[in-house]
Amino acid sequence: MSNPHLEKISRRRFFYYGFAGLAGLTGAGLTRYLPGNSYAAKNEDGILIEDAVYQGIRESLGKYIYLTPQKLGGGTHAVDFATQKTLAWISYWNYGDSCPISHHLAAFYADSGDPYQGFEFINSTQGGENVLMYGLNTKIKEHGMLDKYGMGNHIYRVGYDGKSNQMELLEDISETTGIGLGVHTVPFPDGNGFACADGQKDVVGFFSRARGQGKTQVLASFRADWVPNSKVLAETWTKGGTIRLIKLSPEKDGKYDYYGTKGNKLNYEMAPMAELLVEKGQTPGESPQTLTGLDFCLHDPRNRYSIAGLRMCGGGFIIDRTTMEPVCYVMANEGLADNWPVKKVSNSPDTWELALPSVGNPIHETGFNPSGNHLVMMNNLRANNVAVFDTSSDDPRAWKRVTFIKDKEWQGEYPSPFHVNFSIDGSKCFFTVLRPKPMKSDVYVVTTKDWKIVKKFRNVGVDTQTIATTYDGKYALVIFSGFQRMESGAFVFRQDTLEQVGYMPNFGGHHDCVIVPSKVEEMKFSRSCTV
Repeated sequence: MSNPHLEKISRRRFFYYGFAGLAGLTGAGLTRYLPGNSYAAKNEDGILIEDAVYQGIRESLGKYIYLTPQKLGGGTHAVDFATQKTLAWISYWNYGDSCPISHHLAAFYADSGDPYQGFEFINSTQGGENVLMYGLNTKIKEHGMLDKYGMGNHIYRVGYDGKSNQMELLEDISETTGIGLGVHTVPFPDGNGFACADGQKDVVGFFSRARGQGKTQVLASFRADWVPNSKVLAETWTKGGTIRLIKLSPEKDGKYDYYGTKGNKLNYEMAPMAELLVEKGQTPGESPQTLTGLDFCLHDPRNRYSIAGLRMCGGGFIIDRTTMEPVCYVMANEGLADNWPVKKVSNSPDTWELALPSVGNPIHETGFNPSGNHLVMMNNLRANNVAVFDTSSDDPRAWKRVTFIKDKEWQGEYPSPFHVNFSIDGSKCFFTVLRPKPMKSDVYVVTTKDWKIVKKFRNVGVDTQTIATTYDGKYALVIFSGFQRMESGAFVFRQDTLEQVGYMPNFGGHHDCVIVPSKVEEMKFSRSCTV
């Protein structure tokens, strides 16, 4: 089977090796051994498999600002692609947070149209005890640094000022609203608000967008609870149960009662591919048996509907943001129905329920194609594949699974499809594929025309995470964080030819990445539709 990506050689390769040299190597049949060349690969079952080549970037990636949170480093960097240097950075230690785990982030479009003049972003921090997950020989807990000022679950709103070339903390949204959450921050495609969730609490909040010294408001907030059929922890999800979605209300002072660690069901997060540890009793907490794993909420690019993903329950609620009510529940698990009705069972508080006969496997990261016609959702651990939904209908109750992306390597718990993004033209879907520590993870490329894998980048880096795409359609950047203890960096390849470009340095164990949008039309290609 021919592969169109094998048939393209960029100017970069000709200039790098020289026309005569490349012609000579081609004649000798040796181009497959050139470092970084797309021919330095094997073609297996029509899939191009290529090892990542560790060389620095030798070309300009355009005039963009690349935001990357440091996780255990406690802050966030803004990297200027034009100069390949840090434009500005912030450290939350300096604002009185004694254990800031700078987790996920997303940027709003720049009001001026030029991010270099200024922009704002939202940055979640995990619960403080998550620092203890990485095998650190630390006395941070004994020293009291995880108490009141280090318990985490902050949602920070930060501004970059192009005149001073500095970042400044503008608001602790958790303090403003009383809702402390620490995982995915996902702005609406119109840039007028955002969602944030936390799988330790099973809480998601929808928030307005504040600017400058303004204050953020809560548009709606929900908690999801699992009511299992079995009282045996090992069977809590596999034997089925009922999902209960409850709309939360503020206290008399106008704030919600979920600040800091309040509401935690688990003491620390489920790390990627660690869902089965909960049913094995290896993840401590007050209420693991009620866990749904609601740790993200992302948005259909058409801007009306959002999906709140429940990792432990194999799917997600589709929420209508015009009414702030669930419409249906979509399920990724193979062998179970793909679209489930939900029933409202109470008005005080507003409560909806859905009974599932079983949950075959957990799900994790998810994403809408920016064109708005498909949704992909990772099935992990007991079934490593990617469910693909046709979402072309304006009615989410008509959204249906149409296929599964599978690979013969995805057997057992690892390797596992993980984070997702799409090319700007919507023709390709990019997945990071996670391998356990200390192995290097991969990147897979799938065409959205037939949902077939066309390329695999091998050995990209330890602990590959999210993917960002430049808005001119040229480049894709894959961040890897080395499980906070090992190597870190950003791997860059072209969106069109799928050629490697090289590596960028990473300034402190980064866990996420986003390119700051310059206009509202770029929001759907940013962190609005994928995690």
